[in-house]
Amino acid sequence: MIKFPFTSILGWSSSRYDIFSSCKRKYFYAYYAKFDKELSLDKINNLKKLTSVALEIGNITHDIIRDILIRLQKNDKPINESKLDAYIDKLTQDYCSSKQFFEVYYKQISSIPIEHIRETTSSSIKNFIKSERFDWIRARSNKSDWIIEPAGYGETRINELKAYCKVDFLLLDGDKSYIFDWKTGKKDLTKHRKQLLGYSLFAQNNLGFKKEHITPMVVYLKDNYEEITFENEENEIENFYNIVLSETQEMYNFLENIEQNTPKSKNEFPMIEKTGLCGYCEYKELCGR
Repeated sequence: MIKFPFTSILGWSSSRYDIFSSCKRKYFYAYYAKFDKELSLDKINNLKKLTSVALEIGNITHDIIRDILIRLQKNDKPINESKLDAYIDKLTQDYCSSKQFFEVYYKQISSIPIEHIRETTSSSIKNFIKSERFDWIRARSNKSDWIIEPAGYGETRINELKAYCKVDFLLLDGDKSYIFDWKTGKKDLTKHRKQLLGYSLFAQNNLGFKKEHITPMVVYLKDNYEEITFENEENEIENFYNIVLSETQEMYNFLENIEQNTPKSKNEFPMIEKTGLCGYCEYKELCGR
């Protein structure tokens, strides 16, 4: 796997641009808090660390699926459901007890709904392990070649631009590679298709796979097991290059120094007009909302 030397320059990612496009002030707090001359870095970072019920359901689900796949690399025997239930319960308790929740911090709820988180997480995981795809994964012989949530941030290059596209799971089968992206929230094919294009380019640029041999798929786990596979079309890749270039340049426009990734002053990152989005923003108290 190709690794790139450290540079300070901004790196595009789908999630980074989503924050940038939603609210420039939120983007400043999320990526440039140390440059704030008014507020303490500790205060901003404590808000940044807030989790949410939906986020923790996703975190726990991803981590347990990761652990299941790592186990399968060593032992493909059937999963003991009682042991799995105990593990889900333990991780849910551990994660919920060690983090501060957005909903509790902002007094939307009085306590963490641990049982809801556990039940929803358990349902998503069992939708996966009871699927035909899970049986197909278990039957693969070259498990040592699996890439399961690789270390780092998935740094790659998209038309020479720095980008981050970290895959959840990549499996080789003959000369083909399959990329899986687990989702526990709402279906958003436009947003998720964009992420999968990035993962496909990661597989090409960092691993040397041919684009015609890459099958990226988004897997929705919340209500049942549903996977949606996208074909990599040549004109779509070219369009994606242009999108990444355009979005990167938009973010560059808010920098004093592009090479050093130094932002302009916070005042150059305006708050959006108060909308429903503010109600879900971890930094809303900093804006008086």
